Amino acid sequence: MLRRRTATVMARPAACVVLLGALLAPRAREMSAQAPIRGYPADALARVTQLDRQARDAVDTARVHRYIREMTRVPHAVGTPGSKRVAEWILKQFTSWGLDAKIETYEAMIPLPLEQVLEIRGPKPWRAQLKEEVFAEDPDSKLPGILPPYASGAVDGDVTGQLVYANYALAADLDQLARMGVDVKGKIVLARAGPHGRAIKAKLAAQHGAIGLIVYNDPKEDGFWLGRPYPRGPMRPPQSMERGGIRGEAEATGDMLSPGWASKPGSRRLPLAEARGLTTIPVLFISYGDATPLFEALQGPVVPSDAWKGALGVAYLVGPSAVKVRMKVRSEWKTRPIYNVIAKIPGATHPDQWIIAGNHHDAWVYGADDPVGAAATVMEAARSLAALQKTGWRPDRTLIFAMWDGEEIGLLGSTEWAEDHADELRQKAVAYIQGDNYRRGNFTSSGSTALETFMREVARDTRDPLTGRSVLDLNTERQLSAARNGGDSAAVRERPFALTPIAANTDYGAFIQHLGISSLHIAYRNTGRGTYHSAFDSYRYFKRFLDPDFSYGKSQAGAFASALLRMSDAPVLPWCFTDAARAYRGWGQEVATLARTSNSGVDVAPLTRAIDSLHAASTRYDRSLDRVMQAGSALLQRNTVSLAGINRDIYQSEQTLLFENGLPGRAWWKYPISGPSTYNGMIVRTFPVIRDAIEQRDATIARAQMEATAAAVLRLTQRVQGLADRLDALR
Repeated sequence: MLRRRTATVMARPAACVVLLGALLAPRAREMSAQAPIRGYPADALARVTQLDRQARDAVDTARVHRYIREMTRVPHAVGTPGSKRVAEWILKQFTSWGLDAKIETYEAMIPLPLEQVLEIRGPKPWRAQLKEEVFAEDPDSKLPGILPPYASGAVDGDVTGQLVYANYALAADLDQLARMGVDVKGKIVLARAGPHGRAIKAKLAAQHGAIGLIVYNDPKEDGFWLGRPYPRGPMRPPQSMERGGIRGEAEATGDMLSPGWASKPGSRRLPLAEARGLTTIPVLFISYGDATPLFEALQGPVVPSDAWKGALGVAYLVGPSAVKVRMKVRSEWKTRPIYNVIAKIPGATHPDQWIIAGNHHDAWVYGADDPVGAAATVMEAARSLAALQKTGWRPDRTLIFAMWDGEEIGLLGSTEWAEDHADELRQKAVAYIQGDNYRRGNFTSSGSTALETFMREVARDTRDPLTGRSVLDLNTERQLSAARNGGDSAAVRERPFALTPIAANTDYGAFIQHLGISSLHIAYRNTGRGTYHSAFDSYRYFKRFLDPDFSYGKSQAGAFASALLRMSDAPVLPWCFTDAARAYRGWGQEVATLARTSNSGVDVAPLTRAIDSLHAASTRYDRSLDRVMQAGSALLQRNTVSLAGINRDIYQSEQTLLFENGLPGRAWWKYPISGPSTYNGMIVRTFPVIRDAIEQRDATIARAQMEATAAAVLRLTQRVQGLADRLDALR
């Protein structure tokens, strides 16, 4: 079966619908010159395959290692001297490779911690350590410049009250407490960190009347329950704390005093009292070592289910406590500079079409995993492509490499840059390709679904460092194995490398959610890390547990270089709208199930019809593109002027989905296809406003957003139909 489908691919290289069988075929050897690459006719495959191999081969493992070591020598949180030092070091590397590079500086309100107190008052007083251990095995843990763990964006406050445990402090958790007769009004809420957005916990706790929030990492999720704690093993030690931004980003990412416009020296800024997204109650992040005495102080009933229980050796009671708890938070609220490093390789044919590769460089402390590892892979991709220029190659389109500052506390650097260059980006930005972290594990990608075939082909030609096999083959085998245990094997075969949707939990936020620029995230990932956002996310930790020989970094850098090269030189940009329609159809079916099971009375037919129309138009587009690809490079060369316009309409296609006036209640957010929930944090949801409205039983908003989203999909459909017409006209 797979061999026959492969034969079909050779005859029709452009149609994404028929690629899947070929992509499932095992490839233990190096990628063949005959392997289809979307956007390239058959007679152009030999050249792009050779360039692709050269770019991947130029990636140097030792350099990836060196970049990680150099960028993790000092703590480098945004707003501190270490962040500027790292930015200047990155600039030096870019310029040494011959790239046109500079630092673009912006300003932002960046609070830094001054004082934090947590104590139990009563007959047995206790005071929390609120600091991390120092380990002889990791000398970095005692270097100067480590900021104490804090919740960036939490308001100052000094409050005292009884304590209540609220699981993750999500809406369902707080509602459950109310049903149990436990009132959080006037009390301090204790909550697990978990995978959920931090800011939503503070928002919901405040809405229920809480006066403060304490968030801890339970060892069941990233501590001793899963393995030996650091430094003996990779999991979170007892006094380790997960730092994090606590700003509510429902209104906008970026500088809280300049929502919607770039924050430059001397530019307009809101007074701090009008800052967007600040919490209304003080928030502390603490360790599970410090959380244990708090649990021991709780009284009241046992938690309502095992899902509320962690792995601490204490009774999990909901409270309230008999004794009172005091918490104090005080920060230095100050505007500070942020340093973005921007480098370019100018395009030879289409210099005004930009492909942007980004990663942030700021970290909570050292950030070896988050973000330095991935930053190193983007940098090495840049160096490998700069080296390829010396062989005579130049990209057809301009490549931009961006190392952002301030991601950790609100996507500051990327958002300010995107707002500053918004008009240019709407016209020129082809795509934004993102890193954030990496570690040995499975090759993954998320992003704009029209780029699914594109990324599937990159995965097909990326070698797993451990086995030497195609990461696409390994991922497909893994998914099929899981499907045999209760999954959907047919769905895996239909989409063997499905992109997961994206929201705004890293620097692609402003690009996709605000400007409608197609975006991707590329990373090797696993779940076996326990030092996230702590001082122990260090070089030594990374080298011991995440990628000891840096071979996964080499592979990821090669995938970045390949993706950038292929997109920069593609005669026809590799969007596959059939992939988008297929993904939308699946998500639409999920919405239909939600609407039916919740008895919402919301009719999903308008959205279903729009998606069906997009699928029909996309199928026709594939046929039109297939004809052009079969005609070969000669036809493309005769139509360079027409193709420039066609490609512009392709890469601007995602912008047709945007809501001009923004999503309900959050005008900065304009992308209705995927994004964060309004009440469940920054975790990605598909058709988020529709889902939220149905779950909140607001049928009026759900129906209005169903119609508006259907209209957006129909706008994309019209764009795709027009593109098919223009391809058909090429002779």
